[in-house]
Amino acid sequence: MTDLIDLALQAAGGLERFRSFRSVSAQLHHSGMLWPLKQREGVLTDARVTVQLHEQRVSHGPFAPTRDHSVYTPSRVEIRSPDGSLVEALDQPRASFAGFEMETPWSNPQLAYFAGYTMWTYLTSPFLLRHPGVEAREIAPWLVDGLPWRRLQVDFAPSIATHSQRQIFYFDADGLLRRHDYEVDIQGRNAAARYLGDYIEVQGIRMPTRMRIYPRTPDNLALPEPLIVGVDLSDIRFE
Repeated sequence: MTDLIDLALQAAGGLERFRSFRSVSAQLHHSGMLWPLKQREGVLTDARVTVQLHEQRVSHGPFAPTRDHSVYTPSRVEIRSPDGSLVEALDQPRASFAGFEMETPWSNPQLAYFAGYTMWTYLTSPFLLRHPGVEAREIAPWLVDGLPWRRLQVDFAPSIATHSQRQIFYFDADGLLRRHDYEVDIQGRNAAARYLGDYIEVQGIRMPTRMRIYPRTPDNLALPEPLIVGVDLSDIRFE
């Protein structure tokens, strides 16, 4: 049986091609119930995200209604003005979510932390499966409309900021990533399933332009509502 990681990387454009780039940026549009729940509605509804591919460093902007942008790393998040001056900073940002539940509001630096690690995970998948500190093994497939989606159980080292240490990645017969399950540790470990679609080819890399995240039941079923987060990507560029 073909190694599932190799199949996924080949389907997405190849690891060598991915490693030839340093960063990827995209225009994103956010929807879903998470943003008003966190009292951050409209802040990053329409923004530009830039992800460093080989280190956890991400920027989002603008933080509406300002023109400020974020500088995210796992250990520190900054909000900076257009001229680069520091507006606000949060050190050891993950610790600031202690005791948070789904309904707990966020500050802008906390939003920048969540959006930063989330988009790093999303925009480097499936290539992050070869990132240092990431281990994966194939588990039993999941049937979708009678067809098997092969699955990887992925474990992340504690040094990697992401939703949860263990996550599940699902791939269709062509090796494309179609579903991604995790628990959001920083908001009460709510279980979620992310669906990916509308793939396009960008500079030799296949990228999803539509992502939808829904609640996930203990039986591993994704509920059709509410929509937790919707992400639509356009104007994707690798550099």
